[in-house]
Amino acid sequence: MESCIFLKQFREIAPPEMKEKTPSRVGLKHGIELFNQAEFFEAHEVLEDVWRACSAGTSRRRHLQGLVQLAVAFHHESRGNLVGARSVLERGTKNLAGAEESLPELDLARLHRALADWQGHLSGTGSRPALPRIALRRAKKRSSPARIREK
Repeated sequence: MESCIFLKQFREIAPPEMKEKTPSRVGLKHGIELFNQAEFFEAHEVLEDVWRACSAGTSRRRHLQGLVQLAVAFHHESRGNLVGARSVLERGTKNLAGAEESLPELDLARLHRALADWQGHLSGTGSRPALPRIALRRAKKRSSPARIREK
């Protein structure tokens, strides 16, 4: 809940030009950090705020919904609700399909491999794997525009 309060406070004090983009970036990174710390309920809350702020009907919104669903699935698993975990994990995985363009900052190939192991475990065909982690990719350095020399 502290994370949600942070985003609400940010919206109240941020200058208008920052309100549109920064909460999404800050919230996404924070939600992923919480997910990677196995704080799945909190991750779900933060990621849901990011999802709500995203424009309706976009691929990015559907992909963010997939991340929210992953947090919910692993929260269910942590509470022993394996049927709920399997169901929500399946929906989350489907919603993340094709997210490479809308979420380029995430290493989705690694995440999909980990989720496949979890789907096997939750369907009864494998042992319990390590909790998945969502890895952030390093930001690509932007090259400076070429300077024009005056003659």
